[in-house]
Amino acid sequence: MERVVLSMQDPDQGVHMRSQRLLVTVVPHAVTGNDTMEWLIHKYCISEEEALRLGTLLLRHGYLYPLQDPGSLVLRPDETFYRFQTPYFWMSTLWPAAELDYAIYLAKKNIRKHGALGDLEKEHHGQLHRKMNHMWDLVVMQAREQLRAAKQRRKGDRLVIACQEQTYWLVNRPPPGVPNVLEQGPKRGSCTARQVLMNADFYKREIECCRRALGRTRVKSSVSLEAYLKFSNQHRPHDPIMSGCLPSNPWITDDDTYWAINAPRVAEPTQLRVQRWAFSFQELLEDPVGRAHFMDFLRIEFSAENLSFWEACEQLRHGGQAQVPGLVDAVYQQFLAPGAAHWVNIDSQTMERTLEGLQRPHRYVLDAAQLHIYMLMKKDSYPRFLKSDMYKTLLVEAVIPPETKRRVFPFMWKPRRSSPSPALLPASASGECVAAPGGPGGGPGEA
Repeated sequence: MERVVLSMQDPDQGVHMRSQRLLVTVVPHAVTGNDTMEWLIHKYCISEEEALRLGTLLLRHGYLYPLQDPGSLVLRPDETFYRFQTPYFWMSTLWPAAELDYAIYLAKKNIRKHGALGDLEKEHHGQLHRKMNHMWDLVVMQAREQLRAAKQRRKGDRLVIACQEQTYWLVNRPPPGVPNVLEQGPKRGSCTARQVLMNADFYKREIECCRRALGRTRVKSSVSLEAYLKFSNQHRPHDPIMSGCLPSNPWITDDDTYWAINAPRVAEPTQLRVQRWAFSFQELLEDPVGRAHFMDFLRIEFSAENLSFWEACEQLRHGGQAQVPGLVDAVYQQFLAPGAAHWVNIDSQTMERTLEGLQRPHRYVLDAAQLHIYMLMKKDSYPRFLKSDMYKTLLVEAVIPPETKRRVFPFMWKPRRSSPSPALLPASASGECVAAPGGPGGGPGEA
């Protein structure tokens, strides 16, 4: 719709605009309902009824607003004057229609009309007053400042701004009985429910739906709870909150060794980290260290091109849009083309769909081939990796951080003093303690 509005405002081929005099006020850049309908008919080759519906749709979404009757968002095929809404109030800007802004608008309108608001606006004004009672002075102050600034503008500009604001709030706060276009969207003409005909076909569909629901396989609660307990027991040792951190907790101490040994890329992973690779294939691929060791295992089995192809597809999916055509061509030439240097084995059906998508490359064109290779590694290479001597050796040689005993609250510790009071001197050689001069007695103290 915004492209339609921009075409209508074109100075050469758009709708004819003119200055309109309303009583003693001149409003520039106004269009009539007749001119708007004729432009839509000639531009899109549609009937008068369709042009009227399209024009009304533009008004209900706030792209046009009437000058003489701002409360009626309907296109009239006569000499009624309308004006285009400023892009600041367009729906695509996602400007939040906050309660504070609506309260300032109603307070400003209440001051300008000396309390003569409509019934609905008066009700909203009262509700917002009770809701924002703690900050209503700020609302009134903002409203008076905006009115004071508006007095410095021309009368025509004040009229235009008032119509713009009223149209915006009619779209974002529609009165009762008016469909909210922000909820139903432009494709639905009404938010009312359809009339359902209770005939034999309706009841047949209901019976068939109930039969399918009864025949649907369901999981017993005991099975679900057992799976939940198994998941919890498996992940409990790896949860820093439930099982603690080794060598120490970096959230309550100054020791950051935990972050260092669990960095994305380390020379020797911890034992807990290696154990997580056996949870699922996705856990192994998400860990850079685990993926590197899995790549070494695939090189031994002469199937490293599978993981390289998966990584290239991930780079294509998350790369920049300008690099997509070049990346697609590079992946195809390296892994899928006949005689490729690192050719991967995928089935003929997946290859046909991939070749069809390569005619119009996009970032998801290789998803089918990537999923095929992913499932191949998950069902074939991944189980062999967990049973291999390489993984068992990693598990045995993995780092087990030693526990460092530290005070939970180090700020509670106070250094001990050498004497009970800083006012006392150290004991003399004879074992007597002499008080410092100027003690409470005013003279030299005695031990």
